[in-house]
Amino acid sequence: MSISHVETPPKANTPASKQRLAAKNSGGTPRKSLPRLVAKQTTRVAEAKAVVTKQERVLAMLTGSKGASIDEIIKVTGWQPHSVRGFLAGTVKKKLGLTLTSSKPEGAVRRYRVAAGRGR
Repeated sequence: MSISHVETPPKANTPASKQRLAAKNSGGTPRKSLPRLVAKQTTRVAEAKAVVTKQERVLAMLTGSKGASIDEIIKVTGWQPHSVRGFLAGTVKKKLGLTLTSSKPEGAVRRYRVAAGRGR
């Protein structure tokens, strides 16, 4: 048993089909106006820069004059305590290479702070 080849009728000669054919032959989609593309891209870049990540928030806290405690970081990020400690050791110290100091005044909670310069 064999399946015979069924021919499809040729596509209508419509403006949309001509546009698709032109796009196919040129290797891409039909060009849009340059100002519209630039406006879209700058809007996307602005939106992307407006997002502040949890890492950026924590680093801002750590570079402040008082530094931050683990409890404060937990409140800002929603992370578990072991995740905060892992972030401080793995990301801040190892990956970013920042100098992390901790201090625990008498009767107070331990506070972590990033020193001004880079280094270990």
